[in-house]
Parts: sequence; structure tokens; C-alpha cells
Amino acid sequence: MTAKTAVTTPHAPAPAHTFHQGVRKGPFVQVSGQGPVDPATGEYLFPGDVAAQTTRTLENVRAIIEAAGATFDDVVMLRVYLTSRDDFAAMNDAYGEFVSRHCPGGVLPSRTTVMVGLPREEMLVEIDALAITD
Repeated sequence: MTAKTAVTTPHAPAPAHTFHQGVRKGPFVQVSGQGPVDPATGEYLFPGDVAAQTTRTLENVRAIIEAAGATFDDVVMLRVYLTSRDDFAAMNDAYGEFVSRHCPGGVLPSRTTVMVGLPREEMLVEIDALAITD
């Protein structure tokens, strides 16, 4: 059996609760939900701008994926949590641009998007990911 290992990196925000940034077991990498937080300061960025928050959040996800020894192209599933249905189009545009740029293989990850209440009022979006490596 392959050991389960924690994934940590200073290039993504430190978790504020009792979980790791990510977990790897064998070829599977699960990234905990990330938000639009600056890893250096811990500050939430881009209040009111869901497109900029989406891009920052995906950068945090990518940093954790890479810390696990994978690439963003290894991501098979992303789950997007939005606080407002009205933000879907702007999130989707920013998401599409980022994911297309970071998936050079041309196969984009599967995705689910749900509307929810998030833990911090300034968070308009949260994203988690599942990657599988060879």
C-alpha cells in the first residue's frame, strides 16, 4: 500500500483549520478548497471581483498540485463553489482562460459548479481539485 502524505507549499495559503493544503496517495492528489488568498500575507484579495478571485484561487490550486509533483495538466476534476449565480459568467471566462493556458494537452478537467455560502464574506469563489499522475 502506498502511504498517504500531506502536501504543503509556501506558494499557496496555509490552511487555517485542521486540514492540509493537499493530500497525495499513490497517483492521486486531492487539493483542499482554496480561495483568493495571497500566500505571502494571508490576505483575501480582489474584493467584489470574481474574475480576479477565480484566477488567484486557481493559482493557489496549481501551486499545491505542483508541490505534490504533478502538473495542472494532471487535474481531472475541479469543483467550483460560487456565492452568487450572477457571478457565473465572469468566473467561467476567467476559469476558461486559466485552464486552457495550463492544460497544454488540450483535455480540460471535468468540472462541477455549485452556488453556496462560503466561510468568509469576502470570498466569492472557492475551488478544489483532484489530479491523477502516472
